[in-house]
Amino acid sequence: MILEKQPPKGVAIIAALFFLAAVYLEVCGAIMLAAPGAISMARGAPLLGGLELAGPYMFLLVGTIGALIAWGLLRLNRWARRAAIIVALLGLVELIPSVSSAVFEYRGGQLAWGGIAVMVRAMIVWYLYQPPVTEQFN
Repeated sequence: MILEKQPPKGVAIIAALFFLAAVYLEVCGAIMLAAPGAISMARGAPLLGGLELAGPYMFLLVGTIGALIAWGLLRLNRWARRAAIIVALLGLVELIPSVSSAVFEYRGGQLAWGGIAVMVRAMIVWYLYQPPVTEQFN
């Protein structure tokens, strides 16, 4: 029996975050296809950043990509680490306008959630760039 390396706990947590986001998007996309108009496309805005306007198929596509990244992280594939970093960076850049407008107009709730989302994405990028973690993917 061949024993595979276990991913570090931080990588497993990041994979779980990607998987949870993927499940959320897949469920929303399936509901939109099964019962059009049952839920708003705005439900995907925090994760899709404008792509939600493309419809339920975009929810399903991005959800599938998120699930593949989660699976790759758990298997310690280098491509998954790079993809997770890129997705987290894109999400971070996407959040800058909404967080800055929440500061300017002082919308406390949106500012708090936007700040948490920025911190989570920054921590994902930071963690996946740490040398001990990078070595696990080689």
